[in-house]
Amino acid sequence: MTTGTTTTAGETPLFGPQSQFRDFFDDPRWALAMIRATVLEAAHPQIGAALADNSTFVTHPWRRLRNTFLSMRRMFDADPAVREREAARLNRLHARMSGSDSRGRAYDAMDRAARAWVVATLFESAVTMCRLSGQPLDQATMERMYAEYRAFLAALDGDAGELPEDLNDFWRYFDRVVEEQLENTEAARVILYRLFDHLPAPALLDGMPTLWAAGRAVVGPLLGAITVASLPEPYRRRAGLPEMPGIPTLMQGAYLVAGLTRFLPEGWINAEVIIETLSLSPDSDDPRARTVTALRARMKRASALLRLLTPPSGDTGPDPRPAPTTATGEGRRSAEQFFRQVLDQTGDGHLDWPDLAAMARELATRLDLDEPEETRLYDAFAAWWRELQAALDTDGDGRVSADEYAAAVPSLAGPALIHVAEVLFDATDKDGSGTIDADEHRTLFRTAFHRDLTTNAAAYGRSAFVGDFLAFMSGRRTNTSYDPLLTDA
Repeated sequence: MTTGTTTTAGETPLFGPQSQFRDFFDDPRWALAMIRATVLEAAHPQIGAALADNSTFVTHPWRRLRNTFLSMRRMFDADPAVREREAARLNRLHARMSGSDSRGRAYDAMDRAARAWVVATLFESAVTMCRLSGQPLDQATMERMYAEYRAFLAALDGDAGELPEDLNDFWRYFDRVVEEQLENTEAARVILYRLFDHLPAPALLDGMPTLWAAGRAVVGPLLGAITVASLPEPYRRRAGLPEMPGIPTLMQGAYLVAGLTRFLPEGWINAEVIIETLSLSPDSDDPRARTVTALRARMKRASALLRLLTPPSGDTGPDPRPAPTTATGEGRRSAEQFFRQVLDQTGDGHLDWPDLAAMARELATRLDLDEPEETRLYDAFAAWWRELQAALDTDGDGRVSADEYAAAVPSLAGPALIHVAEVLFDATDKDGSGTIDADEHRTLFRTAFHRDLTTNAAAYGRSAFVGDFLAFMSGRRTNTSYDPLLTDA
């Protein structure tokens, strides 16, 4: 495998904390560049089709952001073993994604040209973000960073041959793909016009819907417009993307302001801490979550007091009618809520294999499973999908609609789902003793779900573990350990 990691005396290594790419991790401009790169990726027909069919970026964007960030951290780690393990995980993940788009064209997430385009968009967007923020990279820095990205591709594919070796040739390659291959795909349109307008609140801010909606209504359209303005002009023209007066100036200002933050003292902005904090659920035991929850409670009390002191015109007092609820009881979800929040991971309104594959993928990622355990988990979820399809797909279209699910009101705790729970138990029971002690149980959920759970029993047996998982997946009960994994955005 040619990775481009060899260095001579005095040369900065391509990977690790001294690499050019790692300098961008805590750079606020990188957020704008990542959005731009994601749109360019999604505009590629193969990548766009794979995203539309398999990705959870619409329903769970914050989870996707966290996973992508951690994956990039690992891929640029100084330890070759960490990079190789992550590359193998990504390759297994992508090998499971293939199919056809809405026009019948085949796609394969392992297609080498498509994977090279993903890396190309990351590099080009990084160069563009520096230029737009008034801090363009010099030629030597660009060439070194390009070498890092080619080494990244080599770590995935075994070599970097799909990207030109010379930087000057790269720009010709990039322009050719933009002009000849990119399309106004459904995935690109979703990112630009749906994701920003309907972006769910991160887990930590989930209890403030009004405030979040107000902020999103202002920031969302601006982010979309800034992203469109930053895209290559040939693609904007071919895709028919609108050009609004004043937006290029606004885009330039946004990049300039974000670029100024680079002059803040080192450590003031830590992307990993920010992403992890946003991912925390309000009921997490993490001190950061407790602090934000306390501040939010005070804001709610202040807001309630303000409403009492200054009622709206015509207000006759509190509404005596109880607030509507769709839950079937305390701690339970309605069938519609369960379908939307848990089962429909891709947000397309139907349950099919990509939804269950997304669950398996998230579990395997959070638990950092090795290949044999990961394969067992995917196989177990595949068997569960076949069981669900046989029981619920009444019209035979190969997927389960929300209406089909609600009409059946099934008990999902069949043999296949029990097997899923047993596979999860085995992944936790490392010593094969048949039990998980209380410390192991707490460690499991602390690591994977940011929960510090306690158990009354000295040992957490297989039946208790399986029962807990089934209560969540089939009883539709909310669960403080599984909810952050499968329902949080």
